[in-house]
Amino acid sequence: MAGDVGGSKTILAAFSRADDVVRPLAHAVFASREFPTLSAVVERFLEGRHLLLAGAAFGVAGPIINGRVQATNLPWLVDESALSHSLGGIPVRLLNDLEALAQAIPILPPEDLETIHPGMPVSNGTLAVVAPGTGLGEAFLVWEQGSYRALPSEGGHADFAPANELQEELLAYLRPRFGHVSCERVCSGSGIPNIYAFFKDNDRWPEPPWLTAQIAASTDPTPLIVQSGLENTSAICRASLELFVAILASEAGNLALKVLAGGGVYFGGGIPPRILPLLRLPSFSKAFTAKGRFAGLLERMPLRVITNPEAGLRGAAQFGMKTIRP
Repeated sequence: MAGDVGGSKTILAAFSRADDVVRPLAHAVFASREFPTLSAVVERFLEGRHLLLAGAAFGVAGPIINGRVQATNLPWLVDESALSHSLGGIPVRLLNDLEALAQAIPILPPEDLETIHPGMPVSNGTLAVVAPGTGLGEAFLVWEQGSYRALPSEGGHADFAPANELQEELLAYLRPRFGHVSCERVCSGSGIPNIYAFFKDNDRWPEPPWLTAQIAASTDPTPLIVQSGLENTSAICRASLELFVAILASEAGNLALKVLAGGGVYFGGGIPPRILPLLRLPSFSKAFTAKGRFAGLLERMPLRVITNPEAGLRGAAQFGMKTIRP
């Protein structure tokens, strides 16, 4: 069994492997917040399915410490031993959700990727992964003994670093609200409404009445803001989305510098595939490379978007099959 556990949804699947051919047996998607624990989701998944499991691996948003993780955007404490017990004692492995996504990158087919900047990749160079979804995940892969090794990170929770005066104003607006303003506060699905509120509360852009009504009726304004921004049906949504994209590019450039991502930068999560037209604009690459004396280095790095929404699930399955032997 493999799982991709996120703040919004949890994807579970069962696979069989024979002669290195992986075959899916069952698959389901669950709304994470409708369940009290991951074990409850797993129990629901297994209902009515007669599966003989050899092991399980779950990618979870949060740092894995001694086989346990407090999910970042869920009230779940996930424990390998407890999950193993609930599954009849089979081996269970937890890994960070971005580590799971990174595990998939070396095995993704070309049709699961969109290149937005080809660059000049370094052979076997380090790969960086930036994934804005409900939160902001980051990871990287290093070439080691003939293959790539995925390494997790919680870089999305490092300080938001403004790149211009407008972003400095955004930081000053958010600091009284949050104290510590991480990059996730402005570069994720949960962060987009913060950018929108910044523009609205500072009267930079008017909020049209139709949008006021739709946001009031919505439990999550992010999809509305993103869609309106893409369609350019309201100035405040367009401005919010453009600022989000600029921050995403800048943060991706920061990570690329920190790990020297000569092999390229991969954008995952639920948002990048939806906003591909904005990521293809020259302004995105310009914000990515705006690192002073190292702009030329960043210009050589390929930029790719992972379009397969279940790449993290595939990476978790890959990790489980490599580390769990029946």
